[in-house]
Amino acid sequence: MRRKIWVLILTMGMTVFAMAGCGQIGENRNVGEPARTEGQTEEAQTEEADKQDSRQSAASQENADVQGSHSVESTDVENTGAPVVYMTTDISSDGLMAIYEALGASPEGSIAVKLSTGEPGSNYLRTDLIGELVQSLNASIVECNTAYGGARSSTAMHYQVAEDHGYTAIATVDIMDENGSMTLPVTGGSNLTENYVGANFANYDYFVVLSHFKGHAMAGFGGAIKNISIGIASSEGKAHIHSGGTGGSMWGGDQDAFLVSMAEAGKSVVDYLDGNILYINVMNRLSVDCDCDGNPSEPDMHDIGILASFDPVAVDQACVDLVYGAEDGGSLVKRIESRNGLHTLEHAQDIGLGSRVYQLVSIDE
Repeated sequence: MRRKIWVLILTMGMTVFAMAGCGQIGENRNVGEPARTEGQTEEAQTEEADKQDSRQSAASQENADVQGSHSVESTDVENTGAPVVYMTTDISSDGLMAIYEALGASPEGSIAVKLSTGEPGSNYLRTDLIGELVQSLNASIVECNTAYGGARSSTAMHYQVAEDHGYTAIATVDIMDENGSMTLPVTGGSNLTENYVGANFANYDYFVVLSHFKGHAMAGFGGAIKNISIGIASSEGKAHIHSGGTGGSMWGGDQDAFLVSMAEAGKSVVDYLDGNILYINVMNRLSVDCDCDGNPSEPDMHDIGILASFDPVAVDQACVDLVYGAEDGGSLVKRIESRNGLHTLEHAQDIGLGSRVYQLVSIDE
């Protein structure tokens, strides 16, 4: 099979963002989810956040145009040392199996597939897409309870949602914090010194992180990094990350502290697993809202594909770049920029979680 290779020439400074995006973000460095005042509903908070979206200028589309100009097409793998991100445009069970096989992974022991079970009514990953992969791995589907209420805030309710969404029909489902939390150390962080994950996290030898890439009301976007940080965090750990490690309000903390804390929590998970982890991002139903939203905005852009890597920063950066390069990606770009979402990627690279420099390899014929 002939593969097309794109080597994305990205640097820490990300000149493209300095040209188009950073000027705007710099003026609103802590722009993000507004602090929730006493008695303010989540709906009111989201409405205020959406107003922030509407204030974003045409710089978002300019950023997208520049972003696309940094891909170089080749027919040979470049020996750059940058991590490889595999991609297929075939968003199907066969496509998911193919992208997994392209990684050449050989998981052993007790395998966990970490995904978001999704609120009822959300854009969660459907079992007709993921079932074959999960069953081929003889894996358990793992999740943790939410910290914000909703249908997945208690273990019993969460198991019911998992059943309603078809997950219990294809695998054993484990709500990892039903027995509380375990503590992981955070090394090299500026906000967190420890991270609290579901206690059952220790029961697994290998994690396949299967993420629905999309927007997010607080993080700007959600992909692999969010799935290994907020996603693997226990309910207690979610509150810790959202507060920026302060233990204060989940809703009124500093926005950049929250973004930094996500990267640092993710690194604690990766450090603990010591290479026994891989990442697959599915870019379909690309709403500006997360699967944690039971009433998400309808997607207003086309499906893109499935991407996979052993590097969580690289696979998320590649997804972001594809959104910026899409002609119809404006709404999601605005959501990312209004929350300063790129800062998660910046800090993740700074602390050694992964690389924003990568090679994008198509496995399509």
